[in-house]
Amino acid sequence: MTADLPISLLIVDDHPVVRDGLRGMFASAPGFTVLGEAPDGVAAVALARTLDPDVVLMDLRMPGGGGVDAIRELARQGVRAKVLVLTTYDTDSDTLPAIEAGATGYLLKDAPREELFTAVRAAAQGRTVLSPAVASRLVTAVRTPGAPGNEPLSAREREVLALVAGGASNREAARELFISEATVKTHLTHLYVKLGVNDRAAAVATAYRRGILG
Repeated sequence: MTADLPISLLIVDDHPVVRDGLRGMFASAPGFTVLGEAPDGVAAVALARTLDPDVVLMDLRMPGGGGVDAIRELARQGVRAKVLVLTTYDTDSDTLPAIEAGATGYLLKDAPREELFTAVRAAAQGRTVLSPAVASRLVTAVRTPGAPGNEPLSAREREVLALVAGGASNREAARELFISEATVKTHLTHLYVKLGVNDRAAAVATAYRRGILG
């Protein structure tokens, strides 16, 4: 994705009416193009590899292949698309596995259209997107005993993580903390190791779950 090209999307949902609605919504808004649709997670993985979208809008509970397994498989195969979960479910058993599997963000289907557009743009840039309800659940989630990566974060790493959780890009975090982007990336690398995660979204989810944030 570049600044002069629309954000390309793959819509994944087992309900045709929902897919049609989302396609129409994004078709009516400038800056987006829908490359295709999939009715389940298995088809989503295949289409994501073929179509190479910027963002995959992923439902979670689908007959024939769930969203979490699809997210995990997309990450395993190194597909570049960012996954933004769009579902009706906000329970801990849905949110945490999806984010830890590699989802960049998590929104509920009752989100206003402008919020959805903003979330897709943020996801395309690799920025973490969490609906308020999901963020609240992560804040209050119970820590997992014996979780890997228990080394405490430094004060600066906590500052970087808090900015990332708020949706800041590396450049914005660097500007806020008066440090270079390279230094921000270094702090992120270190805190990923300490938290036992591989990306920004998982770092935020894990930090909320363990009480490091919130």
